[in-house]
Amino acid sequence: MTENLDTQSTDFLDLAGDIVSAYVSNNPVRPSDLPDLIRSVHAALSGLSNGTAQSAAEPEVEKPTAAQVRKSVTPEGIVSFLDGRTYKTLKRHLTGHGLNPQSYRARFGLSADYPMVAPEYAARRSELAKSIGLGRVADRGEDEQSSAKGRKKAA
Repeated sequence: MTENLDTQSTDFLDLAGDIVSAYVSNNPVRPSDLPDLIRSVHAALSGLSNGTAQSAAEPEVEKPTAAQVRKSVTPEGIVSFLDGRTYKTLKRHLTGHGLNPQSYRARFGLSADYPMVAPEYAARRSELAKSIGLGRVADRGEDEQSSAKGRKKAA
């Protein structure tokens, strides 16, 4: 039994060394950081074998305060809580980060009615749609006349 544990521990050390050497060959790492890197990789490998590995979940994010949420919505744009930049619409930005509007709202504790589009941008799009005739209900008289016209029956 102890031979098995010793062999397993040695295997983890060898595996951790291989992983760290591959990482170091492609990434700049200070020599003073190497012992901590080896320790953390070895601990992760040992945790995997024991079944006590930490999940690879995202780190806990700070939820914005109510004042920050109010300030994030301006007429010209919406400030992203991911990178602090202002966007007219957040959907494409969120997709780039692997999120959708629902998961973004859940991640930052935002209400379900938190906008994903800047108010001015939405108003401009609405005016444009109305100006080209979208959103109007067709008149009943025109609808009946157009349905009365049809193909003539073959005699």
